[in-house]
This record gives sequence, structure tokens and C-alpha cells, in this order.
Amino acid sequence: MTNNDIFKKLRVAHKLRDDEIVEILALVDFRISKSELGAFFRKEDHPKYMECGDQILRNFLNGLIIHLRGPMPKKENSNKPQKKS
Repeated sequence: MTNNDIFKKLRVAHKLRDDEIVEILALVDFRISKSELGAFFRKEDHPKYMECGDQILRNFLNGLIIHLRGPMPKKENSNKPQKKS
């Protein structure tokens, strides 16, 4: 299974449109246009087909996590000395 297949299946499973995918990628500071994105969802024999690289899929998955769960809360500094009562 290729990265393109995984990307397509996630898109269908989450009922995402192209503009929503662009917004999800923007959550992790990854910019892509709708036309570049459309090249990943074409058939392999199409002249404008483009393979989805690992970096794009990884950024999409990280952005999807933020989209579904929300941003991670900031951690408190655990190196602070504890107050004695």
C-alpha cells in the first residue's frame, strides 16, 4: 500500500474536502495548494499524478491529530522544587 493509498483512505474515512486538508496541514506549518494536493488523489497513469512523500503524509497525520484532539496543553515545569508543608 502506497502513501497515496493511505492518504486517500484517510480522506474518505474522515470525509475531508481539499480545503479542510489544506487547513489541517497548516496546523503543523506545512503549506500546500489545492492543485498540488489534487495530484496525490489522481490515478497513477494520469500525467499530473504525483507520489505522496513520507514528509507530506507524516505532516498530515500530525495535523490530523491536532485537528481531532486539539493542541497539546503546555506541560508544567516538573523541575521546580516542591514546597514542604
